[in-house]
Amino acid sequence: MASSDSDSQMKIVHGDAGYILEDVPHFTDYIQNLPTYPNPLRSNPAYSVVKQYFVHMDDTVPQKVVVHKDSPRGVHFRRAGPRQKVYFRSDEVHACIVTCGGLCPGLNTVIREIVCGLSYMYGVNKVLGIDGGYRGFYSKNTITLTPKVVNDIHKRGGTILGTSRGGHDTGKIVDSIQDRGINQVYIIGGDGTQRGATVIYEEVRRRGLKVAIAGIPKTIDNDIPVIDKSFGFDTAVEEAQRAINAAHVESESIENGIGVVKLMGRYSGFIAMYATLASRDVDCCLIPESPFYLEGKGGLFEFIEKRLKENGHMVIVIAEGAGQDLLTESMQAMDQKDASGNKLLQDVGLWISHKIKDHFARKDKIPINLKYIDPTYMIRAIPSNASDNVYCTLLAQSAVHGAMAGYTGFTVGLVNGRHTYIPFNRIIERQNKVVITDRMWARLLSSTNQPSFLSSRDLDEAKKAEQPPGQLLEGSNCNDIGEAEKKENTLTQLLEGDNFKDEQNAENHETMVWRQ
Repeated sequence: MASSDSDSQMKIVHGDAGYILEDVPHFTDYIQNLPTYPNPLRSNPAYSVVKQYFVHMDDTVPQKVVVHKDSPRGVHFRRAGPRQKVYFRSDEVHACIVTCGGLCPGLNTVIREIVCGLSYMYGVNKVLGIDGGYRGFYSKNTITLTPKVVNDIHKRGGTILGTSRGGHDTGKIVDSIQDRGINQVYIIGGDGTQRGATVIYEEVRRRGLKVAIAGIPKTIDNDIPVIDKSFGFDTAVEEAQRAINAAHVESESIENGIGVVKLMGRYSGFIAMYATLASRDVDCCLIPESPFYLEGKGGLFEFIEKRLKENGHMVIVIAEGAGQDLLTESMQAMDQKDASGNKLLQDVGLWISHKIKDHFARKDKIPINLKYIDPTYMIRAIPSNASDNVYCTLLAQSAVHGAMAGYTGFTVGLVNGRHTYIPFNRIIERQNKVVITDRMWARLLSSTNQPSFLSSRDLDEAKKAEQPPGQLLEGSNCNDIGEAEKKENTLTQLLEGDNFKDEQNAENHETMVWRQ
């Protein structure tokens, strides 16, 4: 196996039969003659029952699992787990943990398991919590973290460390890391936070510091690419059921009742899609990836009228980022952004509720009763469920194993059911989105019996599109093609073609196995 050109963020290794390893950086890439030490797990009684303590150095995980007999072996990532040799003595480790961005179920669990993993597996007893996100590095607010301090924090929502958006000053942050003698930094946050982690790693490397920078990707929207899913997502979908059930009860209990539920999903509609599929009480699901329109034949208003005549009630689930183009047409466009650089979205749930009320107010023959529910902050603030608690534990332990083994500039994540180390640049290069030419979206359409809501212009553009399947999935045109009836043959080609990418394959989300 021969390595080719490498840069500071990712090492590319080529092997036989089209094998490509997108490897993560290591201390030895820029620091010479580092001593190594036997892994303390050798003498850890908890691991004495394990047949194979350590991950083999050549173990990798394929990004693409569905292949043909003549397919190249494709892109792989380094498998996560403990190594035989470590690059830190237990008594020299001075770790810190920081949480940034919005709240998400599971943050406290990740914090707890990093602290306990460092302590119980590696004998580390110096761990700091950075208070209040990135700006906490230079505001000198820290919390001493021990297994006793974090013992029951997983039972609480939020983060005991506090969080914030923005406040990233690379120079000040790395100065603080140096001044405090910190040599392991665990950064929990979404794509913006991981971008910040990337530049921190670059500066640490430029200064030649022996400091491991490890990321744990956090986004309740599940919009981080490559990984199977993000922690907190299962909990969010489960909690969303409560809001959907309340909307269903309200709408069912009154004549021509309409329940509107707004769920999280700034650019990706995964929570709305999975909550809809899990609920089976939803009549219409609207997400950012699939355009819709209100007036005229085939529009949302026509579908609402039809469903009310059939059932006497209906439930609509809408992701917060859906229909933003329609809002800007009817309301004054706003270009404001939050401290993380995310565009501030207008309340599409409130807007669409008013639009539906106005439409039926003009139709005297159909009086409606509409209830609008926005459970966003209730969902974000709850503790993680059992499934996410296990996932958070494995993510935290994988990050600890990687940092102790001398890897840096990486994020941890589940790829095809296996925990891996992924270069930062792979998870910040784009956002993961629902592919509306995928089986999962087709399942939703068949579950709700809703139309695709594509306009005649969209249909004309779709007819003219002559792109190969891979480009349809990866290019900007994938959002313009979603009519399930018209796309049966294309769907088969897309799902079975060589160019289909597994991080976009919703089958991965159905067959989760939490194996390390």
